[in-house]
Amino acid sequence: MTLLILLFIAACFLAYSNGANDNFKGVATLFGSETTSYKNAIWWATVTTFIGSVCSIFLADALVKSFSGKGLVPDFVAGSPEFLLAVALGAAITVMIATVTGFPISTTHSLTGALVGAGLIAVGQDINFSVLGKKFFLPLLLSPFIALTLAGTLYIIFKTIRMKLGITKEWCVCMGEKERVVPIIEPKGIMAMRSVKYMDIQVTQEESCTQRYNGTFFGLNAQDLLDYAHFGSAGIVSFARGLNDTPKIVALLLVIKAFGIQWGMLSVAIGMAAGGLINAKKVANTISKKITPMNHGQGFTANLVTGFLVIVASRFGVPVSTTHVSVGSIFGIGTVTKQANTKVVSEIVLSWVLTLPIAAAFSAAAYYILLNISK
Repeated sequence: MTLLILLFIAACFLAYSNGANDNFKGVATLFGSETTSYKNAIWWATVTTFIGSVCSIFLADALVKSFSGKGLVPDFVAGSPEFLLAVALGAAITVMIATVTGFPISTTHSLTGALVGAGLIAVGQDINFSVLGKKFFLPLLLSPFIALTLAGTLYIIFKTIRMKLGITKEWCVCMGEKERVVPIIEPKGIMAMRSVKYMDIQVTQEESCTQRYNGTFFGLNAQDLLDYAHFGSAGIVSFARGLNDTPKIVALLLVIKAFGIQWGMLSVAIGMAAGGLINAKKVANTISKKITPMNHGQGFTANLVTGFLVIVASRFGVPVSTTHVSVGSIFGIGTVTKQANTKVVSEIVLSWVLTLPIAAAFSAAAYYILLNISK
């Protein structure tokens, strides 16, 4: 019973870590393009992710089976509390370390590494590596490249359509009344300070300006329509993330027979929401501001591609990473606009490469300790 309680706590900690590292990824382009504030963006992400988590009860049962460990290791190992607890701890610690250092990594990748680490301690070379390659590594490897290609291509298509419709870009220039203190000579020859007001126009760095779209689409203001679509696409990505990630964590709780899958989904959803609201700021700045500058249209395009790929993957039980797809989409836009920060992206990719062995090491150590304690 004690192990089952610890398993539940570890799964909730993993859900919290997942929310802290992943929740903002769906709305990163809203914040990065200055469509809305950080506070509004994270609340929109929290609500839509929670809805996706609840819907996963009905739509994503295939992912629950994929991350239960069955097929990768023998069933008697995959169903043991020690094995599942080690996997939860290995993945959660890895994700939390990345979160506090500001790196957007994949919970899917962390879970995969944790399954491998605990599996190696449990059965050694008898791990089913063919299942590992087909079900886990191949989707994780290919998804960012697919996202990059789709986002770049779709952005070019949207840009061409926009230009044919006569919708142009315009920059907002700040102009208004300012106040300045100046010295004035009084009649008696005494210098006095007076406050005077004057009109001022300020031109600053390009990134300080706000770019808007000027024109109409089916009689509607192009900028307003795009903003609504942008919020909608961000909601879709966050919904898809909740739909895709919740079952992976709930799979660790299947061994707790007295705990129904619906309650497991709800507990994970609450943990993810709390993590996003409390600990998402560092990862938010990395993915929103450091990969590439974005305007409204570019952010909308990246979100559309991310949401589509993650929802399709969830429906068919393919364990892609929302992180890999989201970063791939944003980088794809940056590649087309030639504004991508390759140094930052290289650091992110390096963190992805290190995720699997780090999670495997933590999980293997935890499983080894748990086995020795239970003897």
